[in-house]
Amino acid sequence: MRRNDRSIEVSGRTVEQAIEKGLEQLGLSRDQADVEVLRQGSRGLLGLLSEDAVVRVSAKLPSSPKLERAGELLEEEEEEEASGRPDGAEATGDPDEVGRMGVQVLQKLLQQMGLRARITRAEAVLDSQTGVDAVLLNVSGDDLGGLIGRRGETLRDLQFLTCLVVSRDVQHWPNLMVDVEHYRARRERTLTDLARRMADQVRKSGESVALEPMPPNERRIVHLALRDEADVFTESIGQGERRKVTIFPKR
Repeated sequence: MRRNDRSIEVSGRTVEQAIEKGLEQLGLSRDQADVEVLRQGSRGLLGLLSEDAVVRVSAKLPSSPKLERAGELLEEEEEEEASGRPDGAEATGDPDEVGRMGVQVLQKLLQQMGLRARITRAEAVLDSQTGVDAVLLNVSGDDLGGLIGRRGETLRDLQFLTCLVVSRDVQHWPNLMVDVEHYRARRERTLTDLARRMADQVRKSGESVALEPMPPNERRIVHLALRDEADVFTESIGQGERRKVTIFPKR
C-alpha cells in the first residue's frame, strides 16, 4: 500500500492520546498526517459508562492550491448543495403562499405514510439561514424519529419531496424547509459547539483536524460557525457522502 493511502482508526482516553497512538502505529509525524475525529471521549457519570475517543489518522495528501479558496465561496457552494433544489432552479415566491401550500402537501404526505402529526410554521430562525428568506415548517407529534433518519437523511428526502410537489402547483422552486421536532435547531447548536471545540484544538496543536463526513447543510453550519475566526479557516474536502469539513490553522 502506498504511503499516502495509509489510514488507521484508533481509540484513546482523549482525542490527543488517540492521535498520538495512530501516529506511532503509522510511523508519521503530526505534520505528515490528517486527523478525523470520529468520536469525542466521554468521562461518563461518576466514572461509569465512559467512552474512549476515536480518531482516523491518515497520511497527508499533497497540498493543492484549491484549498485556498475563499470561505465565502465555500459557503455559497454549500448553500446551493444544501438546498436540494434542481440545478439552475432559483428559490422564489411569496412566503405566505409557499407556507400554505407546503403545509397542505406535507400533511398529505404524512397521512399517506400513516402518521398523525401537527405542522406549524416555525417562528425561530436558524443561524445558518440568516439572511435567507426561507419558510420553515415544523412537524410535531409522537414517535417521529423515523422521519429524521440517520444524519437527517429521511428528513432531507421529505423536504425535497414536499418542495417538488409544491413547485408543480406554484410553478417555481419554493424556498421551503421542513423540520421535525426542531431537530435542525438542536443539530445546529451541536455542530456549532463541535466546530468551536475543534477550532480550539487546532489552535493549540497548530495542525488541521477533519470532522466526520456531513451532508451539505451541516457542513455549511460549521463553515458559518468559524467564518469570522482570525486564526483558523475551514474547507470542504472529499466527494459525495465522504465529503467533510477540515479546520486548518492560518499560518
